This record gives sequence, C-alpha cells and structure tokens, in this order.
Amino acid sequence: MTNNMVLTARQKALQINLDNTIYGSFVEIGAGQEVARNFFKAGSASTTIAKTMSAYDRDFSDAIYGKEKDGRYVCKSRLEKMLNHEYELLEKRLDNERHKKNKFFTYADTITTTNYSKTIEGHGWIGLRFQNSPDAKPSDFIIHVILHDQDAKLQQETIGIIGTNLLHACFNETDPKEILKRTYDSLEKEQFEINMVEVIGPAFKDVDNRLLSLTLVKERMTNAVIFTPDGSNQQPSDILHKKNILTMRGSFRPVTKVNIDMLEKGLKEFKANPKVDKSNIQILFEITLSNLKANGEVDERDFLDRADILCSLGYTVMISNYKKFYKIIEYLSQYTKSRMGLILGVDNLIDMFEERYYRNLNGGTMEAFGIIFTRDIRFYLYPYKPNQETDLLNSKNLPIHPRVKGLYNYLESNGRIKDLEYNPDVLSIFSIDVLRKIKACEEGTWEKSVPDGVADLIKEKHLFDSSSCAIE
Repeated sequence: MTNNMVLTARQKALQINLDNTIYGSFVEIGAGQEVARNFFKAGSASTTIAKTMSAYDRDFSDAIYGKEKDGRYVCKSRLEKMLNHEYELLEKRLDNERHKKNKFFTYADTITTTNYSKTIEGHGWIGLRFQNSPDAKPSDFIIHVILHDQDAKLQQETIGIIGTNLLHACFNETDPKEILKRTYDSLEKEQFEINMVEVIGPAFKDVDNRLLSLTLVKERMTNAVIFTPDGSNQQPSDILHKKNILTMRGSFRPVTKVNIDMLEKGLKEFKANPKVDKSNIQILFEITLSNLKANGEVDERDFLDRADILCSLGYTVMISNYKKFYKIIEYLSQYTKSRMGLILGVDNLIDMFEERYYRNLNGGTMEAFGIIFTRDIRFYLYPYKPNQETDLLNSKNLPIHPRVKGLYNYLESNGRIKDLEYNPDVLSIFSIDVLRKIKACEEGTWEKSVPDGVADLIKEKHLFDSSSCAIE
C-alpha cells in the first residue's frame, strides 16, 4: 500500500528490484516462470535475481531435488526440498564481500493448472524463504492455494500476481496476517483460496500457526482449515483424501465427558459399519466460526483455549464457515467417496430440519436435502434429556414439523440415522454449565465433568478467563 493505493504486481516487482539489498532466486515448476517474469519485465532485475529455473521435466526435477515417496510433484515436501536446495546454493555461492549486505531469498512454487476438459482443479504450493535482515537466520512463509479461474492461462497469471504479492509483503510487512491479506492485492477472493498456511523462523517467532488458520476462515480466504494434535496446519486433502471421515460438531467450550462419550459411542457404531475400513478412519472435531464469536467478533484467546484442550487429547480440529450441515457434508465429500459419519445431538438434528435455514436456496429444503441424500453419510444421534422431568429424546420421538417429516422418515427408514448408546452418568453434563462454574471460580464443582487431565490443563494455563481463580 502506498498513499492508500494498492500497487500493481509490476510496481511491486520494480520496488523490490530497486532495493539493492534484496537478492535471491526463483524456482518454479508447472505453471511457468510467471513470478520471475514479473520481475524481469519490471526492469532492473539484475539487482534482485541471482537465478531463475524451472525443472519442468520430472527426471530433471528428481535429479535435482530427489524423488518423493508417494511420487507426487505438487506437494509440500517437494516445495520444501526446492527451498532447502536453492537457499543452500545461495549461501554457498554468494558467500563473499559483495553480498554481505544482502537479504537473501528463495521463492519457490510447484503448481498444476486446470486441464483442457476442466477435470483437474488448479492448485499448488507456494513458499518464500527469506532474511528480514542481512545477518538473520532465514524464515519461511508457505501457503497452499486452490485456483478458481476457469482457464489455465488465467491461473498462471494469478500465480504470477500471488507470488509477487507474497515476496513484496514479506519484505515490507511484519504481521503474517497482513502478509496473507496482501496476497490478494489486485485479485478477487473468487479467483483463488488459501486453505493452508505455515510460517516458521525468527521473523515469526511469536506466531501461533493455528491463529493464521483461523485468519484464513475469518477473512474468507477459504471455508475450512484443519490442524493436527501437534498444532501444525494441514492441507485438507492430505488429511481427508479417500478417508472414512467421522465428524463431530460442537462448541467444545470446554470439552466435557459427554463429548467424549458421544465420540466413543459414535466411533464404535461407525467401525461396525461394513463399508467402513477401520484402518482408514479420520476423526474431526469441527467448530464453526459462528461458535467462536463473542459480540460479533472472533475471540482468538477463546479459540486457542479450546484448541489447546482438543490437541492435548490427541484430536484433529477443523474450523469452518459452514453453519448448515449440508454444506459441511458437501465440503467433506470433495475429498472422499468413502462412507462418512456425523455425530450430533438431538438439538442439532432438529435444527437440520428447520425450513427457515434454507430460504436463501432456490430449491429450498429440497436442494439442501438433495445433497444429503446423494452423499454416503450416516448420522449418529446422541440422546438428549434436559432435566429429570422430561422424556429422553432420540430418533423415535423427535419433534419434526409435519411438512418435513417425510424427509426425516426417508433418512430413518434407509438406515441413515442411528441412535447411539449413552452413559447415563454423563448425560446431564452441559458445557455451558461447566464454563459458568470455571469463570465463577467454583473449584470442586466442575472438574469431574471434563476428561482426565483437562481440569489440570485449564488451571495450569488459566484457560477460559480463569486466571483470577486461586490455584492450589
């Protein structure tokens, strides 16, 4: 940004070229030398570019960077090998007095664009390894992008702009959230999405990558992100491809014993299904963005509190923009044709049949349920009993409106809805009550409602605004 005006990719490339302290190499596979081309066309490229290369032939690429175990070329491991190899060459070959004041960089990408018949989706990995000062250790900024332009040439041009934006932002911004936003300069959100980001190194030493994942969803750069128990961000297809996916949606604020009972009982039934490969199951704890909002804003601290607990229990977490169940089902079915399962409570299933949620669709409720009916999905229903005076609610006595009762009956009669067994000792536990007691410092009243080790973690890390409570 200059005087509130967004610089074009050509202007950004020229600005970098005119800075004689920035020096490095460009290596691009698949979509052509689109990023390097911007810097050559801008002028004064000799002060910036030490080397450009495109190892387009696979045998050449393997000879330089080595083969991948899975045989892929458009993958994170290939990108990392490119960054490692080329940056080492920079340090080795330019270790002389002339370059003592240079900030080195290596830009790399490995991209596949859409084919002529549009049966392959354009996507790829983009990364920058750079120094933020001449004597600093290098830092990495890595993203995975999905290209939505309908033409391969347009996708190539988009990559040229994304790469130029990324390089310019990394040398002009310190906040990685701002760097992410700058990648969209001169582009529209509809042209591409970023569904994975990872930053490492001294330039980002205090950054939690999970918060960057949250930023991607919050800023609508993508609709869903995934991170694993170790807290590392993952590209969704790497986690979900051809898996039997079992998803449980909730607020998990905090995770309680009833959540774990739901998972255990749901997983047992899922594994018993003959179309589920027990060795190929991927469990997801999914939280919608709306569940992370307080007073209309996303509470990042609250998000990390929930994430810390789920990760400590060994679970993979998904954050999504999908309020409606049919949307998350549609999203997951992009990655697998294998049988999927969704664990949900009675109140969630009742909401799924509320007609008002589908008024924005041309086909209304039928459009949404058309997606649900055509996906290989099973719903595992956990019962609900709000108090001692009310009956237990399950699939047999749900209050479904007569207008949509036929849709419900279709799912039930075809075995798509299955009641779960339950532990009566935990059925009366509700997250909202546990959270209230935590915030009120009611020690000794909530600890047995959460899984083993979770109470200690909440107290030790002062999660959910419990810092004012006395810690024994």
